[in-house]
Amino acid sequence: MSKRAWLFPGQGAQSVGMAADLVASSPAARRVFDVAASALSLDLAKLCAEGPEETLARTDVSQPAILVASLAVVEALRERGKLPEAAAAAGLSLGEYTALVAAGALSLEDGVRLVRRRGEYMQRACDLKPSGMATVLGLDRAKVEQACADSRTAGVVVPANLLGPGQVAISGELQALEVACGRAKALGAKRAFPLKVAGAFHSPLMEPAAERLRAELDRTSIARPRVPVVSNVTARFVTEPAEIREALGRQLTSSVLWEDSMRFLAGEGFTSFLELGPGRVLSGLASKIVPGATVANVDGLATLEALR
Repeated sequence: MSKRAWLFPGQGAQSVGMAADLVASSPAARRVFDVAASALSLDLAKLCAEGPEETLARTDVSQPAILVASLAVVEALRERGKLPEAAAAAGLSLGEYTALVAAGALSLEDGVRLVRRRGEYMQRACDLKPSGMATVLGLDRAKVEQACADSRTAGVVVPANLLGPGQVAISGELQALEVACGRAKALGAKRAFPLKVAGAFHSPLMEPAAERLRAELDRTSIARPRVPVVSNVTARFVTEPAEIREALGRQLTSSVLWEDSMRFLAGEGFTSFLELGPGRVLSGLASKIVPGATVANVDGLATLEALR
């Protein structure tokens, strides 16, 4: 029998206008934004609805904004009696926190505070050393690893987001990234190009941020989730508070094993995936990675009403 998993998007999914129609039409969605505004003293509903885009794209704003917009979708569906039950949850990077809130392991207040601090700490780490990320398309994982290894005389560079077949993001110091992109093309990549991000996320350069975040996690109450959540760093379920805390503490400096996570879910009998929140990246990846997958996305009022 097929099982369903909820999927939650990561940073980069934000757009001006996200969740605005839900806030206007759903008291439950509005409450999610109100709780977040009180926890952060920040009007995320206004920022999501009106921008400006450059503010919404800031790491310390986009992370809580995407988390709250995604959970507003969850609550709007629940309010209408349309939220499909799930036997597991997973989220891409930031989305792992959203998954943990949706699964009851973190409170909404603690979730938004953590990701706000996470964004602040990541930005500070980015400011310490010029760094960034790049996408490599059409090259298998072993050759991406080789391209990074061959480029480390120029600085730190590592595979960061292992998203799907032939789709990997690498992360590191700017000169090393440039060398690695050239090396990846020489090894057969179709394309290799820099991403518009603040710095080298999911690399050893995030250790200063990870250290501060681990201190925050130690002070945060974490419960056993109602459904298991897939960890980005192990591509396996985490269910106990101690292992959740440890996995989140490693996440900023570790590769995001998204393709492995989806293959793990497929091996556990999951073939139905519902992406909750802005964007449709994870739905597309699920279709590519999991044979016979059925996917759907709810990111606003129109897709909510269309969900069967």
